Amino acid sequence: MTDADSLSGREIRIYRDSDFDGVDRLWRRVFPDDPPRNAAAQSIPRKLAFQGELFFVATSGAAVIGTVMAGYDGHRGWLYSVAVDPDHRRAGIGKAMVRQAERALRDLGCNKINLQVRERNASVVAFYESLGYSLEPVLGMGRYFGP
Repeated sequence: MTDADSLSGREIRIYRDSDFDGVDRLWRRVFPDDPPRNAAAQSIPRKLAFQGELFFVATSGAAVIGTVMAGYDGHRGWLYSVAVDPDHRRAGIGKAMVRQAERALRDLGCNKINLQVRERNASVVAFYESLGYSLEPVLGMGRYFGP
């Protein structure tokens, strides 16, 4: 499961246990303001317990340089934790990772993908718009049950 042609020797593949430290470092760098419930130590075990095959990493050699988690509930697909190391941005990695997750979701029968972006993050909104996503007139809501 690679996209080596467009990634110049980099690889996108399903997450492996040996990727944990690299993902943890990447998320701490890319998502410094995330709440503790989104930390690798919390999120990765939960993801691996449910649709772990929808957790992808981008690597360059042994280094984890990108991630994307996807989920599908039979009605809608979701993208989460799309991250690219700042030193590797603007090389097509984010686009390739989103496309990999989209293919995996389509293979499961998904015909609509949702994602959430922090409102103040205009550059990320522009990135997703360049991939064909659009703003929808909805209000995101959530409820946290705690640890």
